[in-house]
Amino acid sequence: MALLHSDRYLDALADQSALLAGALAGADLTLQVPTCPDWTLRELAEHVGRAHRWAAGIISRRVTTAPVFDMSSLTAPAAPHELVSWLRGGADELAEAIRVVGPQTQIWSWSDDQSSGFWGRRMTHETAVHRADAELALGRKFVLEADLAADAISEWLSLVSLPQAVEFRPELAELRGDGQIMHLHSTDPGLGEDGEWIVRRTPSGPVWEHGHTKGDVAVRGAVMDLLLVMTRRVAPADAPITMFGDVGLLDHWLEHTRF
Repeated sequence: MALLHSDRYLDALADQSALLAGALAGADLTLQVPTCPDWTLRELAEHVGRAHRWAAGIISRRVTTAPVFDMSSLTAPAAPHELVSWLRGGADELAEAIRVVGPQTQIWSWSDDQSSGFWGRRMTHETAVHRADAELALGRKFVLEADLAADAISEWLSLVSLPQAVEFRPELAELRGDGQIMHLHSTDPGLGEDGEWIVRRTPSGPVWEHGHTKGDVAVRGAVMDLLLVMTRRVAPADAPITMFGDVGLLDHWLEHTRF
């Protein structure tokens, strides 16, 4: 699997943050977010802005061991117009931190990828999916470029397949199996093999790769819609996708990847 270029992630991070800020401008920030039911739009924005600044901090300090997870001091401004500027500022701060140290510099992460580039990719997709939360809450259409959506699916599958992920999310142990296969197939032109995923449930946990094969369940649709389904932003029955085979296998996967 080839990652996108670091500049692609950092440019997208700025774009997604700007689009999220634009969606929030003039919105009722007390509105509950159905896909993140514990949050209002304001709390969603604060979460994203804090995450950007927290990641920027560990990168700029070149932290290589697990830091204390305390973001309580990174409080968003109360005024709505200041909030949207604050949101964009955090993304700019993170992108600049990565560009200064370079994407290959060793930086702590909870993933196998211990590099500052990990955070560029992670925060880009985190921001895009949370933008979907905001757009859906506001009844607006969410649109994302196909290469970003495909890479977000790949990253998501990699994260939930990490052996150490079970330590933090015990429910992921339920994804173990006896070789059952879930096949995701995007219909977008130009993605090629990057737009297909084979996910196998093994006794030690799920593994995945790009490719085409017959699965116990197959899910076909536009890559953006596949992303919204796999990240539990849209229910399969409500998405313009086609499913074949044992749909219960997909339902089981989604039920145990609640993050």
